[in-house]
Amino acid sequence: MTQDEYVEGVLQKYATNKLAAQKAAESIAASIQAWAGSQLSKLSYSGSFAKETTNSLSTDVDLFISLKSSTKETLKEVYESLYKWARSNGWSPIRQNVSIGITLSGMKIDLVPGKKQTGYQNVHSLYKRKTGSWTQTNVKLHVDTVTSSGRTKEIRAIKIWRDLHGLSFPSFYLELMVIEGLKGRSISNLAANVLHALDYIGTNLATKRIVDPANTNNIISDDLSATEKGNVARKAKTSTAKQYWKEIIW
Repeated sequence: MTQDEYVEGVLQKYATNKLAAQKAAESIAASIQAWAGSQLSKLSYSGSFAKETTNSLSTDVDLFISLKSSTKETLKEVYESLYKWARSNGWSPIRQNVSIGITLSGMKIDLVPGKKQTGYQNVHSLYKRKTGSWTQTNVKLHVDTVTSSGRTKEIRAIKIWRDLHGLSFPSFYLELMVIEGLKGRSISNLAANVLHALDYIGTNLATKRIVDPANTNNIISDDLSATEKGNVARKAKTSTAKQYWKEIIW
């Protein structure tokens, strides 16, 4: 077995059951619509599911809840209202940063509420629970940035590595680091690219400034503390020094 074949095998091992994930999301759509009422603009897939970088170790599907710009409630009030709705429905919600995680029929679903910016189709404001603040971003541009990069396999491998090693590394931050680290490299050397991405993360995570392509005021690299970055970087360096792939991802 070649190194590329090994990595491909790991990707297949943790492939998300997309049909089951979609069915789980569709089964709660009516309830989400009832919660949002007349303020609902649109329900759509977002995050790793829409970017085709999801794995069964983490979230199976992300459901973006776009609310009209005329929504009166603050972003925090929207977030907390959705959490209470999820709890009242028995979905065992978990507060995350910009999303609320639930598990339904064995599928892990992230609910992401956002309020449209007046005059824009895809620009939304999201509540950030970690800082108690808000951010403006374009979820569609995030999806397009990743899907057009040609690096979805490498990104999936690094996400699997993150989850297997129990690291805190927000997905979009990870995705942008991998894309940046693999600029100019061939798309045909999967295993070598994954190792290169790990080395890049280990060397640059502490100092590399990563900016949201949809909002230059949103510094993605601020989503981890210096201590959290250090933990990820050290594990990346340790992993690249391993002799066997089964010690990196398995």
